[in-house]
Amino acid sequence: MIACLGGRIVQPELLDHASAEEARRNLRELVSINRYLGGHRILLDRLAEAMRREDEFTFLDVGAASGDMAIAARRRFPGLRAISLDYRALHLEGSPGDCVVADAFQLPFAERSVDIVHCSLFLHHFSDREVERLLAGFWGVSRRALIVQDLERNPLPYYFIPATRWLFRWSDLVVHDGPISVQAAFRAKELVQLAASAGIAGARVRTHRPAFRISLLAMRS
Repeated sequence: MIACLGGRIVQPELLDHASAEEARRNLRELVSINRYLGGHRILLDRLAEAMRREDEFTFLDVGAASGDMAIAARRRFPGLRAISLDYRALHLEGSPGDCVVADAFQLPFAERSVDIVHCSLFLHHFSDREVERLLAGFWGVSRRALIVQDLERNPLPYYFIPATRWLFRWSDLVVHDGPISVQAAFRAKELVQLAASAGIAGARVRTHRPAFRISLLAMRS
């Protein structure tokens, strides 16, 4: 039974220490999850609130992994110049644009040097205090907007991956990490409060159903 309805529970995930073969398979599965379960669509919708289709802009994808989010966004916004950042070089194989191996807590970018800072399915790996630090760092680097997307803490997505293993043939890693990720995920009010604590005023947070994801958009005036 899901044990996190009263608050977030952050636990280690297998992906953090997966072998190269396991990591590559997991990243392929995450691409499918983003493509078919709403991640790409949500990013495109929120990006369209901040940018016009004809704009040229830099797009820093933190925790980019395979870079599928930036790839999907570039199809809609051809002027997007991707910067893919991850802490493991292995994760960036095939990622678009400039690839940077770095710590998200110490972004190697000057203040307000990147138009859009984005992260997807990333923040739930960290404690509330760490999330505040990350959001403050992302906001400081962004020149125009910050876009965050993560899971909604809800019983339905908690049970979804184990229940559909027979259909989608999820790997052991995904079946293990999926429910853990949901237990560490957010409710909309929580993400609003974390953004405010990070010094981000006026962030707009939405809950997306049936994707069971939460997105945040903060724009500079």
